Amino acid sequence: MSFVPFDDRDGWIWMNGEFVPWREAKTHVLTHALHYGSSVFEGERMYNGEIFKLREHTERLFRSAEMLDFQIPYSVAEIDQACKDTCARAGLTDCYIRPVAFRGAEQIGVSAPNSKIHVAIAAWEWPSYFDAATKMKGIRLAWAKYRRPDPLTAPSAAKAAGLYMICTISKMAAEREGYADAMMLDWRGYVAEATGANVFFIKDGVVHTPPVDAILDGITRQTVIELAKARCLEVVVRHIRPEELADFTECFVTGTAAEVTPVAEIGEYKFTPGALSKALMDDYSRLVRREAQSVAA
Repeated sequence: MSFVPFDDRDGWIWMNGEFVPWREAKTHVLTHALHYGSSVFEGERMYNGEIFKLREHTERLFRSAEMLDFQIPYSVAEIDQACKDTCARAGLTDCYIRPVAFRGAEQIGVSAPNSKIHVAIAAWEWPSYFDAATKMKGIRLAWAKYRRPDPLTAPSAAKAAGLYMICTISKMAAEREGYADAMMLDWRGYVAEATGANVFFIKDGVVHTPPVDAILDGITRQTVIELAKARCLEVVVRHIRPEELADFTECFVTGTAAEVTPVAEIGEYKFTPGALSKALMDDYSRLVRREAQSVAA
């Protein structure tokens, strides 16, 4: 499949309250967000014409903006509607949606109280991050070089662009070595998350996952915890040391893009994608489509 640059596509992007042609949705080279990382965003998926957990995503976008000390100049309801309108304008019913809010080029410098807050929303077709066969084989993860920061040094609960710098470095390094992604530790040395997905482990039928004191509280993560409890599975949220990975039999990662994807390897530790991983993967797939069908009905 040929690569199509994201700045050279047909279509429309919602930007600051109106639709502009895709290729014309631009910002200046002195945009504050480009220089200082003052940008927050969301990643959302539409299934069968409905955006899964749209309100939760939009509310998190607003919380992230507040953590970066700026206010989005629209209401939550207006951004919800703009996301729906963007998909409709593109004629998409199964796609990925990217809302982003950022400080503009009106003022440059570390402090920019007079900069305007811009908001844009784009949507495009995006199939499953990994195909079904790859999922059940399990993906391979390397260990990341960098660690998730102490929340006293960065707003780690925000889905902020600047926090993804170490994720980009880590994932690209892993891919060069033949891995699908990288697993990050937190600043204390506990298992944290992959570069764009939360992680779960299974041992003796019990599901274990790290707490959100240093990682993003993923909406897919929250959903999978609910699905596991619906199956009467015990879910233990706790700090996990890297050496404990030798004791777990199954592992999977969760995220809007990854959905629920089993893991076969994290560095020197091996896992066998099994029945519980597959069950939760199938539960999630049914849920996102069932909710879409329910709303449509």
